Amino acid sequence: MTAFSTRCCRGLELLGALLALWLALCAAGPAHAQGIDVRRASLQNAEDGYVLEADFDIVLTHTLDEALNKGVPLYFQLEFELIRPRWYWFNDKVAGSAQDYRLAFNPLTRQYRVGVGRLHQNFATLADALNVMSHIRRREDIPAGTLRKDNTYVGAVRLRLDTSQLPKPFQVNALGSREWQLSSDWYRWTINP
Repeated sequence: MTAFSTRCCRGLELLGALLALWLALCAAGPAHAQGIDVRRASLQNAEDGYVLEADFDIVLTHTLDEALNKGVPLYFQLEFELIRPRWYWFNDKVAGSAQDYRLAFNPLTRQYRVGVGRLHQNFATLADALNVMSHIRRREDIPAGTLRKDNTYVGAVRLRLDTSQLPKPFQVNALGSREWQLSSDWYRWTINP
């Protein structure tokens, strides 16, 4: 009976050591976090309307980085919503928009390119291209007088990889793999005009 309890105690000690190691690793977090995080967002009143300002942290997964460097363009979609909460009924969506960003690499020129619509800009490094994509300033089509001073609104923004715009073979890979899923959570903030 003594041999059994000694083995059991050693097993518990080993289990305790493994648990402590696991907790330490979880507390430390990943060495190189992958994904998209929203650092801040705001809706500023300008002379001719409203301007959405948002800052993101974008870190590509190894698979996305590899695909990009082999010439596969990545499409990101910025989504914005402006909501007027109502306690008596469903919330009222006052405004919403979506903007596509194209991130590509040209192996011949060894340059990265960020495109929005028909506009594009080239960069020498991926870090420079992601830095530009991380700082978004864009005018929102919200008609004047839409936001009333007696109401409170909620702004929401997120940035995500749009896998539906990938080439077809990559769309199949994206369905079952976390390496192809890159999205921020919805970031919400209160707006008092």
